[in-house]
Amino acid sequence: MTVTQNPTAGNHATAIEQPYQYRRRTLVEPDWRRFPGWEDVKDEEWASAQWQRAHCVKKPEQLRKVLGDRVSERFYEDLADDISHNATMSMLLPPQMLNTMVPTVTDEQPGSWTDAFYADPIRRYMLPVASDRLPDWPSHPLSSRDSLHEHDMWVAEGLTHRYPTKVLAELLSTCPQYCGHCTRMDLVGNSTPQVAKLRLGGKPVDRFTAMFDYLKEHPEVRDVVVSGGDVANMPWPRLESFVESLLALDSIRDIRLASKALAGLPQHWTQPEVVNGMGRIAKRAQDQGVNLAIHTHVNHVNSVTPAVAEAVNAMLDAGVRDVRNQGVLMRGVNAEPKELLDLCFALQGEASILPYYFYMCDMIPGSEHWRVSVRHAQRLQESIMGYLPGYATPRIICDVPFVGKRWVHMIADYDREKGISYWTKNYRTSIEAEDPEALERHYPYFDPIDTIPESGRQWWAENPEGPQV
Repeated sequence: MTVTQNPTAGNHATAIEQPYQYRRRTLVEPDWRRFPGWEDVKDEEWASAQWQRAHCVKKPEQLRKVLGDRVSERFYEDLADDISHNATMSMLLPPQMLNTMVPTVTDEQPGSWTDAFYADPIRRYMLPVASDRLPDWPSHPLSSRDSLHEHDMWVAEGLTHRYPTKVLAELLSTCPQYCGHCTRMDLVGNSTPQVAKLRLGGKPVDRFTAMFDYLKEHPEVRDVVVSGGDVANMPWPRLESFVESLLALDSIRDIRLASKALAGLPQHWTQPEVVNGMGRIAKRAQDQGVNLAIHTHVNHVNSVTPAVAEAVNAMLDAGVRDVRNQGVLMRGVNAEPKELLDLCFALQGEASILPYYFYMCDMIPGSEHWRVSVRHAQRLQESIMGYLPGYATPRIICDVPFVGKRWVHMIADYDREKGISYWTKNYRTSIEAEDPEALERHYPYFDPIDTIPESGRQWWAENPEGPQV
């Protein structure tokens, strides 16, 4: 056998050109004083969770006071148009979140603020405007307010039993910040002109009692995701009491607290009451061998700042086992290899956050401009392999209605012309106990229509009800 000598073998000075080039990134907190409305805000005010909550931007007029005339009237009109005709989530931006938009634009770049604000990736999903939406297909014909049918799987109000050993406990319906792509837009946040939100009806004590009654009766459930809304909006004593009650159940072995506020309002998680309280429940979890973790939701590298790293380390020092990230793939935000790898390296290498999942954006109304096709997600998964440590390489997930989370390469069939992928499942949800064919059926998922061939778009125009399954 002849072995061909590699001419560069041993030449350590030779650089290999790669599709992605890693360079360590130093985390930076953008200077909030670049915004006219915050030019007098002191460091200690900015570090206060109370100040952050009191100065959230909830209306275009408040945004104008912060940004001043740096952003043109065209943007404010575009924003108002979206609020009146498209938005499924009300506006709610903590200063921390808004400050990560256009972090490097200065007054020495005349005329650039408006264009930079439009193009900013965090703005694109936290502050959508009418011109972002697709004119022809703003919503998929089969989109729905509760696209994952979580409410259909409630076994008690707010308790979704979707997987054999796991449940989702929605404790409240508010967050410190509202994301335009929210999968729970049916329940979470204030009503908008387009969406009259549902409401949790019972008193919290009654709802929580019903949840625990169910968990006591179902020892096969070992894993509870405590969410909402966002647990950062729950008064700490009440959240601590809920987790203590979970720890009192011998069957519960995993508890995950879900909070985007770890990135959007990290000041909440560095408050002494929260840090000390987390230390108490983390110690009990460790003593009982229960895995206690926090799951957060970061979608762009610009959101990863020193304040976020400080909050994460405070939680890890308090005894939380892991802080993991569950992001959402969105066009114009993070759906290209460099964008995703930059984010994951900052999360894992600089902020002690484990990149865990990136979900394809769910099929809620008004989300087509964010969503990507299954094929795009497959290529993205392939593109990021081999760069990150294996344990920190996120799985890209399609959350298929009536099926659940599936890696994007697990499709059973794929009609790319119509943008329809088909998936199988290996367990029954709580609404399929008596369905003998549940594990034999193929379940469809639908690509954004603007990403499929013209022939497929024409088919959808003629068949808006979709395929006959």
